[in-house]
Amino acid sequence: MNAKPALIADDLLAAAATCCAALEPVLDRDWEVRAGDLEWSCRRTLDHIADALLLYTTHLATRATARRPPPRNGDPSASPAELLSAVESIAAAFAEVVRAAPPGTRAFHPAGMADTAGFIGMGCEEILVHTWDIAGGLGVPFAPSADLAARIVARIFPWAPADVPPWDALRWGAGRIALPGHDRLGPDWYWHCAPLEEWDGTIRKRTAPPAWR
Repeated sequence: MNAKPALIADDLLAAAATCCAALEPVLDRDWEVRAGDLEWSCRRTLDHIADALLLYTTHLATRATARRPPPRNGDPSASPAELLSAVESIAAAFAEVVRAAPPGTRAFHPAGMADTAGFIGMGCEEILVHTWDIAGGLGVPFAPSADLAARIVARIFPWAPADVPPWDALRWGAGRIALPGHDRLGPDWYWHCAPLEEWDGTIRKRTAPPAWR
């Protein structure tokens, strides 16, 4: 099992800062174009990042044992600049909830009862992979730090190939790209967000469509 350093609360801030640094220079572009090959526009995808981060924050803060209603479900009136600010603010709140959580804290996610590192991994993945989706739609390059990508992969995609660049492995785990010898994963790709010692050695796949569909 990969022994890379654990994910920490500050990684959420780093992911959000990377997102903002990449997208702030292109706020004047057409954000209604599709984000990569997603069904959503770039603006809607950024809105989703904020939704996902706040959902994780509230589940962890309440120590939820079952799905809670989403506290936020998009804001069609918000501009891309306002949504970037929301992502930054919610990531900061998420990080504070992680810091306040006692050791051993777990909370509900459909993929499993996640620990704090699992929530950080999912939050960072949501930010970085969707930023890449948006950047593709807007025609700009995007790649996060290899160190952060490697630690996310080790935590939530432990089945990903270890012989490729970490950012490639992260995008493969999230069903975005194929890799040599590894076909692109289908829409049923999933995370492992429960503690790593509970991983059964198989590739996780979702058994029901995402709730946001």
